[in-house]
Amino acid sequence: MEQAQPYKPKYKVRIVTAASLFDGHDAAINIMRRIIQSTGVEVIHLGHDRSVEEVVNTAIQEDANAIALTSYQGGHNEYFKYMYDLLKEKGAEHIKIFGGGGGVILPEEIKDLMDYGITRIYSPDDGRAMGLQGMINDLVQQSDFASPSLILPKGKTVAESIKEKEVKTIARLISFAENKHEEFERLFSPLGKPKGATTPVLGITGTGGSGKSSLVDELVRRFLVDFPEKTIGLISVDPSKRKTGGALLGDRIRMNAINSPRVYMRSLATRQSNLALSKYVNEAIQVLKAAEYDLIVLETSGIGQSDTEIMEHSDVALYVMTPEFGAATQLEKIDMLDFADLVAINKFDKRGSLDALRDVKKQYMRNNHLWDVHQDDLPVYGTIASQFNDPGMNTLYKAVMDKLVEKTKSDLQSTFEISDEMSEKIFVIPPARTRYLSEIAESNRAYDKTAETQVEVAQRLFGIYKTIASVTNVTSSEVEMSFMSKIGLDETIILDRIEKEADIDLVKLLLKEFDRVKLNLDPYNWEIINGWSEKVNKYKNPIYTFKVRDREIKIETHTESLSHVQIPKVALPKYQAWGDILKWCLQENVPGEFPYTSGLYPFKRTGEDPARMFAGEGGPERTNKRFHYVSAGMPAKRLSTAFDSVTLYGNDPDLRPDIYGKIGNAGVSICCLDDAKKLYSGFNLADVMTSVSMTINGPAPMLLGFFMNAAIDQQCEIYIKENELEKEIEAKIAEIYKGKERPKYNGELPESNNGLGLMLLGVTGDQVLPKEVYDDIKVKTIAQVRGTVQADILKEDQAQNTCIFSTEFALRLMGDVQEYFIENNVRNFYSVSISGYHIAEAGANPITQLALTLSNGFTYVEYYLSRGMDINKFGPNLSFFFSNGIDPEYAVIGRVARKIWAKALKHKYGANSRAQMLKYHIQTSGRSLHAQEIDFNDIRTTLQALYAIYDNCNSLHTNAYDEAITTPTEESVRRAMAIQLIINKELGLAKNENPIQGSFIIEELTDLVEEAVLLEFDRITERGGVLGAMETMYQRSKIQEESLYYETLKHNGQFPIIGVNTFLSSKGSPTVVPKEVIRATEEEKQYQIKILENLHKAHDTDELLLELQKKAINNENIFEALMDVCKVCSLGQITASLFEVGGQYRRNM
Repeated sequence: MEQAQPYKPKYKVRIVTAASLFDGHDAAINIMRRIIQSTGVEVIHLGHDRSVEEVVNTAIQEDANAIALTSYQGGHNEYFKYMYDLLKEKGAEHIKIFGGGGGVILPEEIKDLMDYGITRIYSPDDGRAMGLQGMINDLVQQSDFASPSLILPKGKTVAESIKEKEVKTIARLISFAENKHEEFERLFSPLGKPKGATTPVLGITGTGGSGKSSLVDELVRRFLVDFPEKTIGLISVDPSKRKTGGALLGDRIRMNAINSPRVYMRSLATRQSNLALSKYVNEAIQVLKAAEYDLIVLETSGIGQSDTEIMEHSDVALYVMTPEFGAATQLEKIDMLDFADLVAINKFDKRGSLDALRDVKKQYMRNNHLWDVHQDDLPVYGTIASQFNDPGMNTLYKAVMDKLVEKTKSDLQSTFEISDEMSEKIFVIPPARTRYLSEIAESNRAYDKTAETQVEVAQRLFGIYKTIASVTNVTSSEVEMSFMSKIGLDETIILDRIEKEADIDLVKLLLKEFDRVKLNLDPYNWEIINGWSEKVNKYKNPIYTFKVRDREIKIETHTESLSHVQIPKVALPKYQAWGDILKWCLQENVPGEFPYTSGLYPFKRTGEDPARMFAGEGGPERTNKRFHYVSAGMPAKRLSTAFDSVTLYGNDPDLRPDIYGKIGNAGVSICCLDDAKKLYSGFNLADVMTSVSMTINGPAPMLLGFFMNAAIDQQCEIYIKENELEKEIEAKIAEIYKGKERPKYNGELPESNNGLGLMLLGVTGDQVLPKEVYDDIKVKTIAQVRGTVQADILKEDQAQNTCIFSTEFALRLMGDVQEYFIENNVRNFYSVSISGYHIAEAGANPITQLALTLSNGFTYVEYYLSRGMDINKFGPNLSFFFSNGIDPEYAVIGRVARKIWAKALKHKYGANSRAQMLKYHIQTSGRSLHAQEIDFNDIRTTLQALYAIYDNCNSLHTNAYDEAITTPTEESVRRAMAIQLIINKELGLAKNENPIQGSFIIEELTDLVEEAVLLEFDRITERGGVLGAMETMYQRSKIQEESLYYETLKHNGQFPIIGVNTFLSSKGSPTVVPKEVIRATEEEKQYQIKILENLHKAHDTDELLLELQKKAINNENIFEALMDVCKVCSLGQITASLFEVGGQYRRNM
């Protein structure tokens, strides 16, 4: 297809871009906004997870021509229609709406939305036909119109409209100032000097990348708290591109506090070269003064050393810089240090910050001749705007407000309380430990180097040994083995068995040389060599005995084929040379022995295949029925839970259309303890054959609290039945719910659901049982439950975007969960599933997936160690989750992960064998599911499952072939399960449990991938470790580059994909449209909202939530508090409370 040339707009077009509410898929909208900008448009980019109200308010405040959105998480019908209705309601129906969502938005839905009034929804077929630039040309061309005339309600004047702070009028006047200056003069000049002419203006300027937007947001947040009745207007300026005329107006993406009716914000492009302000800034300020905002903040684009434009427009000027300005002499060149009223050295967590503070203060003192002022009293402040409730920001805010009052005599007298604390970075990883990844790489390479040296010694010893056997004329291998002892060769036995004609002196000389060389061999390695024949025989014996946690387990070592051949479960190499044996044992070894390359346990567990049963749709009752369906007939119940996007972002169901449309779509809706009880009802959560996996990250501690309480209450029910207390307990519950509606399971129970978990709906065990009984049940239950909660916040920031709290607070919550697990002996539940799956789904290749995932894992290790936790206690609670594609590296992803982890944990961290074991779940690649020729997807999935099973994964999920186009049906899920069952039950080679060991290509790939991962560790170290690399978005950029590379090769056909870009059907293999789409029903959504309303009516939770906040502020264990809070509070209530003490996640561009 020939690339379309960019359309050239006739007018100054402004477009708001975003991804929809509870939707972290921002890759597509990022690509779109880049192309829109390069087509000459001023783009106001909001990023992911944006509500309709936020987007509409932004579009009106910014007087945008259009809104361009992506929606990949369902709920699009309600979302787009609500947006159209809200724009119409606010008198802004001229703003066009464009959208896209890949195959998620069905053709008939596209037609319905466009009939409703949405300007255009682009489909995958549009993309193929028009190309990216073609689509953007169409979007921009339809948005290319002049600002409409200002229409006021009958009888209302412009002055009245402005005074009432009508946003549409304010926004349109600023647009007229920019685009139709005569019209602006006609409307605005008659107003005369506005009453708000004395409104103070705070000018904020500074270098590009100094964090001005985050700092402004933090000032606004404090202002709104400090002055509950006051209003604030923001004008933010970004540079225009000289070549295209487009501009990225991206300040809003970093701001969380501005979505308030007391805040107005307008982004302006400079529309001129080499200047930090728009020429229409003065008019914009005059409009906001006329609107009588109490404070106006003007933020410039990044400036150079000589820029002081801000001084012409502000009463008080704040200069923002970073500690990284170079030599102190550079400060002499910065003009703003002559004029600024205050200086903020932001990003004060950077190295050399205190020196920078000293140098800037000295320069400020010299510039302003403040010789008699003590350095501590100079208006220069260290701040970390990215850190929630930063003391330096508190001090800066108070100083700014005091200076405004001093210079303008305004009534903005702050009562904000501050302390004498300086900004100090709350380090997740102590600064002295930032090289941890390179230290691991060095430690692992040192192990390999030592292993190589030891192998050479072993090989020399073997040569001497064979020479002795030859000289003594011994030919029997059994006799040879009898020469060996625990400490070396047994000289007495050798000399006893020597042939008469043998040269005794030569034999003694060889024995002496043997002893000399053996001094270079580690005694542990001699044990390996000496014990090899015994190890081989153990696997030849019919029964193999080993211990797991003091339990003796006996396993049959062979299976019999239909041809009556004995197939070994574990096959060992037939090596004789000691160097080969030692190398194999040090780098490969049998399953269950360090370095665990071929597997963690001597044999696979019988009676429990590694299959996970995945479900999540509608309300808890529907998903509960699906769980019972997919686990029917399975001895082990391994339930894997997908949550809807409302739950994933820590929110409650709501009637508001942009939330309502997402309830129970693409996952199950869970917002309280009763939902969790119903979801897992009929499964004994404390049974050794039951395990539950929960794919949840941001609000993971809350969902874990729901799960743990559900499990405890199940055991309370069992106790009640065993002690025949049903009538007594029923009477107590009836009393509690006197005059109130009692929660119930909505609908009929599935056949295999015995009702366990439903007796105590609406109450908890501690309300109906004696305290000592309940406490005893609780202690035993949480020590027994098996499962995993994903809770991997680093991966979310790098790839998936379901972050809700600030990164530091989210990590603290993870640490609190792990600490609780240690203190309460929770040994069978994984506190985190360190996930590479979503990194791969975002576009990373297998090596990057593995490297980033392991680097995140080691970051958690370092963080938990810095909190004083014992690695042998938390190590076993860590698990991993990988994606399995078709690339060659996926054949070894598990074995390389196990090997790197085991070597690092043993030799770098000194951990015990249980902590050294890397346990991982693996899922076949969602990226390799294509919407063309969907039947071929099962072939790819089968090959990926084969990789996983051959590589001894701990658990496996196989995707259904139709997941590329819809929520999987019962038929497709059954086929996906059959893939695993056929491999495990029918495929003969899979009866062997180490089938890829000994393969030359597997060994070569293992070495190549391992070294590639260690090199990536070094690259991350160069960027300050994982968290330092995240600040510069290194991981995100790498993932996006690799995604683009794959998509380019796929698009041009250089990377063949059968049925997609080659081997097409006679019809051209078109995109398949699903016959049915499984979505939550109206009844399910309404029922979820009713359950929530009843919960809120039944419990007064204010005191409990306040106590939770106090514990968070006092640095107590938050998860311990959550275990009680989760009994009566809803998910949304808890999230909102924790936002106030931990801060919200701040989006990145």
